[in-house]
Amino acid sequence: MTYPVPAGPVDRELEINKSRFIAWLRPVRSRAEGQAVLEQARARYPDATHHCHAWLIGAPNSGQGAMNDDGEPSGTAGKPIFNVIQHKGVGDVMVVVIRYFGGVKLGAGGLVRAYAGAAEAVLSAMDVIEQVPERTVILRLGFALEQPLRHWCDQHDGHLDDVDYGETVRVRLTLPEARLPELDAFCAANGIQIL
Repeated sequence: MTYPVPAGPVDRELEINKSRFIAWLRPVRSRAEGQAVLEQARARYPDATHHCHAWLIGAPNSGQGAMNDDGEPSGTAGKPIFNVIQHKGVGDVMVVVIRYFGGVKLGAGGLVRAYAGAAEAVLSAMDVIEQVPERTVILRLGFALEQPLRHWCDQHDGHLDDVDYGETVRVRLTLPEARLPELDAFCAANGIQIL
């Protein structure tokens, strides 16, 4: 199953009642990548009042999500950002909204609208591409089967990530999940062991 993901980073800025909201959208495929984006935002805007964020890793309906209000009243920043991400139906995405307080309190409803508005602005500006879920498998095979395996990979959108030569050949292979049954059949027909 493919799903839409951001094609690349997008930045947008809004001013709401004298507060400055800078919205960053970044493609992320892991929690570690999300943490790295958050650290980049904090390093770039160290004097900002808040660095609120939400991310969704994986497919839009079944992915893993997280959100954080970063000191704003509970539920007024991270959740509205996350709700907009879910509404857009995109996966592997992180939105960080950096706020510089402008001296005017917005109240809970105003904060929800401001953070949702910043997320909407940046998500509406993104281009999307289709993400094809992939799987990595380890294979053990004889030396004579390495070239046929390479040819099979070229024909089936697979790629060899690592090849280790010992008494046999051990291969780490990544391919689209939808191709796994075809790989199973190829391996069974050629005596290749899936580890």
